[in-house]
Amino acid sequence: MFFCIAIMILTVIADQTTKLLIVNSLELGESAPLIPGVFNFTYIRNRGAAFGMLSEHRWIFMAMSVLLIAFLIIYLIKAKPQSKIVRLCLALIVGGGIGNMIDRVIYGFVIDFLDFELIHFYIFNVADAAVTVGCAALVIYILFHEFAEQRIGRKTK
Repeated sequence: MFFCIAIMILTVIADQTTKLLIVNSLELGESAPLIPGVFNFTYIRNRGAAFGMLSEHRWIFMAMSVLLIAFLIIYLIKAKPQSKIVRLCLALIVGGGIGNMIDRVIYGFVIDFLDFELIHFYIFNVADAAVTVGCAALVIYILFHEFAEQRIGRKTK
C-alpha cells in the first residue's frame, strides 16, 4: 500500500506544482510556446469535466469524482491487487482525481495548461494525464492479461 500512497502523493504534488508555476508565470488565456507550432503552455480554466463537458453540473461531477476516488481507495485497501501494474494504474487515477478535485474545491474550476497545438487537442494538465495514462494502461493490461490467460487455459484443457 505504501507504493500506492507514494504514487498518489507524487502525482498530486506534480500536478499542483505545475499548476502553481503556470498561474504564477502566465496570464489567463496567455500562451507560451515551448516548441512553436507543436506544443505550448496555455493557461485556461476548465469549469467542466473532461474537455469542458458538464460545466453547468459541477456539483454532480464533483460528487461522482469523490465516490469514484473513494471506491478505488477502498478497492486498493480491501482487494490488495497482486499486480504492481494494476496498483500503479489505480494510484495514478486516484492521484489525478485528487489533483483536479483540489482545484475544483479551492477555485471552482480546474487549471489546464498542456496544449498540443500540432494536433489541436484539448488543453489539459498533469492530473488529466495521470488519469488518462492510468486508465489506458489498466485497460491494456486487462485485455492482454485476460487474452494470455485464455490462451494458456485453452492449451491446458
